[in-house]
Amino acid sequence: MVICFLTDFGLQDDFVGTCHGVIARIAPDARVIDVTHGIPPTQVLQGALVLSSTLPYMPVGIHLAVVDPGVGGARRPLVIADRDGRMFVGPDNGLLLPAADRAGIVEVRELANPDYALETISRTFHGRDLFAPAAAHLANGVPLTELGPPLHPDALVRLDLPRPVFDEDRIDATMLYVDSFGNIALNLTRDDAEHAGVVPGSRVELELAGERYYAVMARTFADARPGDVILYEDSYRNMSVAINRGNAASMLHAGQGQPLRIRVLGPAAAMR
Repeated sequence: MVICFLTDFGLQDDFVGTCHGVIARIAPDARVIDVTHGIPPTQVLQGALVLSSTLPYMPVGIHLAVVDPGVGGARRPLVIADRDGRMFVGPDNGLLLPAADRAGIVEVRELANPDYALETISRTFHGRDLFAPAAAHLANGVPLTELGPPLHPDALVRLDLPRPVFDEDRIDATMLYVDSFGNIALNLTRDDAEHAGVVPGSRVELELAGERYYAVMARTFADARPGDVILYEDSYRNMSVAINRGNAASMLHAGQGQPLRIRVLGPAAAMR
């Protein structure tokens, strides 16, 4: 059984390695795929988006996800099963649901059986003491029903996913995620952009925090000159903002959750 592991732990500390150790002690034959541990600290929405976006590329198995700013509080620990046979282990803070909803949820359990957790559960490291052991026991074939009482999917916490707003010659979008290259993913698909008249070659104006920047919608980075700001469809079919051979987030002083207004100006060739 494969365990796909995603967190905001980073790699400087021992957190990821310790969770690997816990899994290996309980389920030595399980294979662990580290999807990423670079989710910005406490950014549940970004973790949820990456978990959901990467899901089609992962084997069917157990998805252990921990971005948990409410650790030790009232939020519940969960395991969710979907129609494809995947199981999602993590906190009830919205992190798991965009991924679990892709195929449809068939069962939810609260992690409440101490037999499938470490003997001592800290107030601040449920990833090690609760979630990693549960994932490992599931990998060993322990039935979902053994882990705790059932919950109704409607009782789970859901994230408020921002939606783009369209008006005549503009789109009001939201910056969802900044990757390590400084590229900025938006809550906008290519279909959304084309519906608003933004197609490859279109020249647009980006307005962010009172500053304005010109950009071109491009199919690839090779379509733009070094230093050009581009709007493009990324590998997960979201529209993103980038600078060819540069860092868009740094230059635009951009971050997750900020609004971005896109104004359609016309074909790029006509603007030269």
